[in-house]
Amino acid sequence: MAIIKVTKSVQGAANAIKAGKVVAYPTETVYGVGALALQESTVRKVIALKQMASKPISLAVSRFDMIEAVAHIDDAPLLHTLLPGPVTVLLRKKDVVPDVLTAGANLVGIRFPSHIVTRALIDSVGAPITSTSANVTGAPPAMCAEDVKIGVDCVLQGGKATLGPSTVVDLVNYVVVRRGADFDAVYERTGILRRSGEQI
Repeated sequence: MAIIKVTKSVQGAANAIKAGKVVAYPTETVYGVGALALQESTVRKVIALKQMASKPISLAVSRFDMIEAVAHIDDAPLLHTLLPGPVTVLLRKKDVVPDVLTAGANLVGIRFPSHIVTRALIDSVGAPITSTSANVTGAPPAMCAEDVKIGVDCVLQGGKATLGPSTVVDLVNYVVVRRGADFDAVYERTGILRRSGEQI
């Protein structure tokens, strides 16, 4: 297995992404795989690295205006209640989002991490990046830089992720798709399950 370069340079990692490369990066949940999320060619690189079947990949942003650029927001107050943090929200995508990212679905998963290094990386890229765990599909998620085993161009060091996979909330249909990090807080702040009629 080739040795993967580990860097602490946010700008270096951002430059790699802007050049069409794939980088592993830290978040508060797990280490993610980052590439330009709005370019089909770079999304396909991520799919190949993770050995994924056709399934949606989320994107990560560092500002609310980035969300507005890629998705239709129907409930801004609720969105601001959930983000930033260890939650993935599903919103109706705009045409700028390639179908390969969403596997043809009309909803796109969006992460707005609270991790300072992640947000600095996305700010430096200046565009949304892919947000999917830095592991081959079916393998355990990477919780630190040393856990990253897939063939990314480099790994941005940012300490240990602690929370595990994010909670996924569908803000179009008002249901929790996956219970994960911060689920109890999501429930308390939004009552999202009560809106869907689901029982805890």
